[in-house]
Amino acid sequence: MKLAEALQERADIQKRLAQLKIRLRNNARVQDGEQPSERPEDLLRELDMLIIRLEELMTRINLTNAQTRDEGLSLTALIAKRDCLRTKIATLRDFLEQASDLSSRALHSEIRIISTVSVVEKRKALDKLSQEFRQIDTRLQQKNWLTDLL
Repeated sequence: MKLAEALQERADIQKRLAQLKIRLRNNARVQDGEQPSERPEDLLRELDMLIIRLEELMTRINLTNAQTRDEGLSLTALIAKRDCLRTKIATLRDFLEQASDLSSRALHSEIRIISTVSVVEKRKALDKLSQEFRQIDTRLQQKNWLTDLL
């Protein structure tokens, strides 16, 4: 099994677990004399099976990511770098959106709003960060499809 396949299966299990949580809640109680639409015992068995499989996949994915290298870095390090870049990019985008939202004045006597930074300069820096993010993400995706799961 390739790493990418394991990641897809993990995502699928996580979605199924979220749905199972809702199904369990919906069948936790019934009116006296009624039957639940699904047997809680069956749902709980499914929960146990999914959790066991998820734990196995997560362990193998993490071990694979820690041991697989790309340009001298582990996939774990690349994932951390990508995730931190994503956070920085989102924060900068929000900041620049605010910095470039300058209110126009109807009258000369109204308060003048100005940007505290050079938006053009910061957008160029943001573009470079976005390019770096895409390159790292592409490298990770490529490794995911080429690497066998440990």
